[in-house]
Amino acid sequence: MATVVGADPAPAAGSDARTARGANNRAPRGRWRRHVPPYLAISPYYVLFAAFGAFPVGFSLYLSFQDWDGIGDMRFVGLQQYRWLLRDSVFWHSILNTFEIWFMSTVPMLFLALVIAFLLNAQVRHATAYRVAYFIPNVTSMVAMTIVFGSVFAQAGLANSLLKAIGVDGVNWLTSSLGIKSAISIMIIWRWVGYNALIFLAGLQAIPTELFEAARVDGASSRQTLFRVLVPQLRPVILFAVITSTINGLQIFTESQVLFYSDDPGTTGGPGQEGLTIVLYLWQKAFNDHQFGYGAAIGWSLFALIALFAIINWRLVSGSERDDRPRIAWRKGARNGR
Repeated sequence: MATVVGADPAPAAGSDARTARGANNRAPRGRWRRHVPPYLAISPYYVLFAAFGAFPVGFSLYLSFQDWDGIGDMRFVGLQQYRWLLRDSVFWHSILNTFEIWFMSTVPMLFLALVIAFLLNAQVRHATAYRVAYFIPNVTSMVAMTIVFGSVFAQAGLANSLLKAIGVDGVNWLTSSLGIKSAISIMIIWRWVGYNALIFLAGLQAIPTELFEAARVDGASSRQTLFRVLVPQLRPVILFAVITSTINGLQIFTESQVLFYSDDPGTTGGPGQEGLTIVLYLWQKAFNDHQFGYGAAIGWSLFALIALFAIINWRLVSGSERDDRPRIAWRKGARNGR
């Protein structure tokens, strides 16, 4: 029987299979080793978010269906907390106060912010210094500034002194309904007008100058340029400012709590509870009255209100897709006028 001298023996079929399985097993392990370090690097954020963000939110929703004083055993009450909420006249009064303060502060604040943004967008000297100065109130401690504003709005404070200096009677800033809401609104405007002005300024600087030049060439007036070029281009920025102002405005707490702090639940928010906001009422029921389940129900009711108003504002400000595009109606008017 003939044999081939020097020929290599053929590899066994089982050896090839084992080699292929080993390569396939090493490939996932290699990919896992490559992916583990990046995930470990970002894991602290997710751990902290789960512990101090996701868990408190989920627990507050669970708590809104319980009756709990913070120490004893929880007692499941279902939707009873929300039924009490609908019959709570103080809760509805706090909603009315919050909406009134929100409207009195948000509308003038956004208007002033837009005016300031126009001024800062012009070629003025020391523009950076002005931007920093306008942003400082937003990073200042609101507790400290509320104490300062409390002395300004006192009966013999700086605000009434200035009014009397120009021949106007003093205002009961901290005792009348309109005065309380006006004082809180002024503090909110002072805090957020600079922040929104910088947001509007960023939007103005992103608008191409060619649009304004084209409008002037086509004979558009200043009013037409403002409402048919500038405002449509700023629509996303205005939408952002309105929604964030709505979220912040419906969560007013520090101004009312510090300005009208009292251990008596009947006077929380000032005389007649005219400064009682939704968040301040939540704080009173949860941390003063130790009704944590009821406080959680108030918090989720506030979340529903914020979501509803954010959607309404988005629909009102954003409009249709056609309205989002810059209008060119001035061209038709210019042609008809020829």
